[in-house]
Amino acid sequence: MEITKEMTIGEVVRQFPGTVEVFNRHGMGCLGCPATQFENVEQGAIVHGIDVEQLVKDLNEAA
Repeated sequence: MEITKEMTIGEVVRQFPGTVEVFNRHGMGCLGCPATQFENVEQGAIVHGIDVEQLVKDLNEAA
């Protein structure tokens, strides 16, 4: 299964625990935030000023 920018952050972390390090490395250390249950990867990247394409690429490499 491939990680997409439409997946919620919580879904990604639950299915691929190894991605936590990638989120942290990109400056998204707020994985305990309730918003991760409804905010998708793209929305989170935009809020944090992160290149979503690079984030998704790195997440898939870690998964």
